[in-house]
Amino acid sequence: MMVPAALLMLGALTAVLAPRLLARAQWPEREPVVALWVWQCVVGAVLLCFGLSMLLSAAAAWQAVRGRLFAVAPHGVVDAYALGASGGPWAAGTALVLAGGGLWTAAMLTGEVLRARARRRAQGSELLERAPLLPGEDPAGARLVVLEGPRPDAWWLPGAAPQLVVTTAALGRLKGSQLDAVMAHEQGHATARHDWLLHCSRALARGFPQVPVFAAFEAEMHRLVELAADDMASRRFGRLTVALALVGLNEDRGVFAASSAPEAHVPQRVRRLLSAAPRLSPGRRLRLTALATLVPAIPLVVAFVPGLSALT
Repeated sequence: MMVPAALLMLGALTAVLAPRLLARAQWPEREPVVALWVWQCVVGAVLLCFGLSMLLSAAAAWQAVRGRLFAVAPHGVVDAYALGASGGPWAAGTALVLAGGGLWTAAMLTGEVLRARARRRAQGSELLERAPLLPGEDPAGARLVVLEGPRPDAWWLPGAAPQLVVTTAALGRLKGSQLDAVMAHEQGHATARHDWLLHCSRALARGFPQVPVFAAFEAEMHRLVELAADDMASRRFGRLTVALALVGLNEDRGVFAASSAPEAHVPQRVRRLLSAAPRLSPGRRLRLTALATLVPAIPLVVAFVPGLSALT
């Protein structure tokens, strides 16, 4: 029973320590795409720890599960895990609690996806009412929708037929390439499927609000996807153009006032674009990506080392 306990402890330590370590790092502001990958690997490692611990605990508690899990494994492999030693109620309780957590996670993610799909359908129906399809226009194709509105705004509506929505006030406010930069920003969200990252992070944070890694995961996803889309747009149209577009879209909303805590990310994004901090070197980006990819491998090593050692 040492392996399930080790996996459980590893998952708990990662859930507590990883957000603190990443919060101290200075490089995510410069490399938001790499930071997004690091966060996904960390959260994946935590979920993998709990999932593997659940399977091995269930194998220790119930012979039927053990027989299916180790059906093709040699007898020595089963002995290496010592699943029959001092398992009992502790193993069964751990397996049931972790299984309940897995079911709750699936339910929260399913609910989040269904709510997002309902919102998308409602927004799509509203857009069709306010901006009907033109004769001969393909309903399944991507389209640019211009809505009459007094507030400068632009957003991307994902789906089978993605739509970029821009208000007339935004068309009047944005100058030169600023509108193209806004479109590139929103298209960056759609290309990278940032909506799925937001769905997953929101579901985990709502399902387990007391787990530090999930709460930090949601907060960082909202911030990092915007920084990543800003960088995608700035590579095509320049940082200054993207910063001016952000100011043009948000200056009437009071987000640059000192009391605009809920929208504090907008001035921070503008300052980041104007400061033009250099990117990390390609070698360091590669090393960070490789190290992050190895993080989910740690629980796999912990889980499989006893069995592999028994085969040697």
